[in-house]
Amino acid sequence: MAGMPNTHDVVPELSTVWLRAFLEVARHGSFTVAARTLGWTQSAVSRQISSLESALGGEPLFDRLPRGVRLTEAGRVLVPYAEAVTEALTGAGRELADLRAGTAGRLRFGAFATADAALVPRALAAFRARRPRVRVTREEGLTPALLDRLTAGHLDLAVVSTTGRAPLDAYDLHHLLDESLYVAVPADHPLAGHEGPVRLGQLADADWIAGGSQPEGTLLDAALRQGFRPRVTHVVAEWTAKQGYVAAGLGVTLIPALAAASVRPDIVLLPVLDEGAAARAVYAATVKGRSPAPAARLFLAALREAAETIPAL
Repeated sequence: MAGMPNTHDVVPELSTVWLRAFLEVARHGSFTVAARTLGWTQSAVSRQISSLESALGGEPLFDRLPRGVRLTEAGRVLVPYAEAVTEALTGAGRELADLRAGTAGRLRFGAFATADAALVPRALAAFRARRPRVRVTREEGLTPALLDRLTAGHLDLAVVSTTGRAPLDAYDLHHLLDESLYVAVPADHPLAGHEGPVRLGQLADADWIAGGSQPEGTLLDAALRQGFRPRVTHVVAEWTAKQGYVAAGLGVTLIPALAAASVRPDIVLLPVLDEGAAARAVYAATVKGRSPAPAARLFLAALREAAETIPAL
């Protein structure tokens, strides 16, 4: 009849408890032994089998013998399917338990470049030592791009900074550290022997090396806050290349404290005087309203531990 479902396409609603009881009876050939194995009464096992037989159309699954039971043809057909279902559910339970414990699953995170100099490697090394089975993928990028990837669901967590003026309201921000700045000058610069912090205004007339031609939204925001607009003479994106330009006497550049330990020996770092606040804050960001994966929560703990090992900035 048109519109009526094909009886062969009807999927019975089966209880996993029924299947478990069925497999134990099939394994032992006895309701009594199955009940003892399960810790149930024999009548409880009989009820589960009867319910399963009814759900499958009433076909008996066992021949009741004077001593024990024997699978019918229908029972023999059902065995591999019941085993597949119970094995799949057992596997799912095991994998979910591992996921909750953070011993399996995946971690997808991103970080801005200077966080990769010390903070992220220390955290990742600790995380991998504790959770070697977690699949880890990592991306590097500027904070706005990392936040876009986080929002789109491509990352579980992003290590970001307040540089770049990216809007952060849509994220849960887990504070890691506040970061100060150094200014890198050539070894023969007049300030190279200066003791103590310097004000950026002392370098207002210098040629500056920066990642962009405009200071807004970069580390050079610190100069704007101190009342002068730095003259960007060379636009150089990569940190080691900036240092090369400084060493050649082509200008000065700002180095964030997270990268200060990896500078070349032929330039001099001068701490920048913080005028009321650190140059930028560093956070681990997750999306508001989205439950972080267990591995992401564990990596956040590793990041916090690593942040505590970074020298006072």
